[in-house]
Amino acid sequence: MFEYEIANARRADLIREADAYRLVRDAKRARRSSRSQEPEGSVRAHRSRFGRAA
Repeated sequence: MFEYEIANARRADLIREADAYRLVRDAKRARRSSRSQEPEGSVRAHRSRFGRAA
């Protein structure tokens, strides 16, 4: 009986850990997709192609 409770607790921990992992992954994915839709241009668009000589 004790082993069953330990296995059940471990299973619950793994499910919580997987849910947290998915939440973080989805948040990163949403942040990336919203960042790509920003109206601002890139920083390099306003610079020349070649750097300044020393």
